[in-house]
Amino acid sequence: MGAMTDAKTSPPHTVYEGKYLRMVVRDHWEYAERTHAGGLAAIIVALTPDDRVLFVEQFRVPLQKHTIEMPAGLVGDIDATESIELSAIRELEEETGWRAAHAEVLMIGPTSSGSSSERIAFVRATHLTKTGDGGGDGDEDITVHAIPRSEAPAWLAQKMREGYEMDAKLWAGLWMLERNPDGSPLAEPR
Repeated sequence: MGAMTDAKTSPPHTVYEGKYLRMVVRDHWEYAERTHAGGLAAIIVALTPDDRVLFVEQFRVPLQKHTIEMPAGLVGDIDATESIELSAIRELEEETGWRAAHAEVLMIGPTSSGSSSERIAFVRATHLTKTGDGGGDGDEDITVHAIPRSEAPAWLAQKMREGYEMDAKLWAGLWMLERNPDGSPLAEPR
C-alpha cells in the first residue's frame, strides 16, 4: 500500500452547534466535533504511591448508565493555551483528589474516527500526592476508586458483570502503567 493521502471532500456544513459539540455534515458523513480549541481530551493513567490504579465512576447521560473510566477531561476548555500535561494534572486532581508532580504524553489518537473528530491523549501522571477527596467540579458526581494494580483487571471484569459500562480505553491504560506505547518496559517504576 502507498503513502497516506488526504481524501478530497467538500467543505463541512454545521447543522448544530452547542457549548461543547457541533454536528457537521461533509459529503455523506455526519459527525461530531468538539468546539473547544484543538478538540482534544486527555485520559490520565496514574498509580498512587501504594500501587493503586485510579479509576472514576460516574453516570453518563448519553448511555443512561454508570461507567468506569480512567480520569479524563477536555484540553483547553478552560484556558485555550493550557498544555496537555497541565490539563491532565488539573483534571486528575479535580476528579480524584490526587496531584501529579509530572505528566507525560504517551500518544494521541482518535476516540471514534467514524463518528467524531475528537482525539485523545494518553497521559501518564507520576509522583502523586493526595490533596483532597476529588469528585469533580460542581456539575460532576464522581466516585473515585483506587484499586491495587494486581487486582485491577479482575475488578474491572466484576464491574462489567455488575452492569457498568466500561470505557474500552481502560485496558490500553493498564498496559501503559507498565509499558511505553511501543511495548518497551518503563525504565524505572513510577
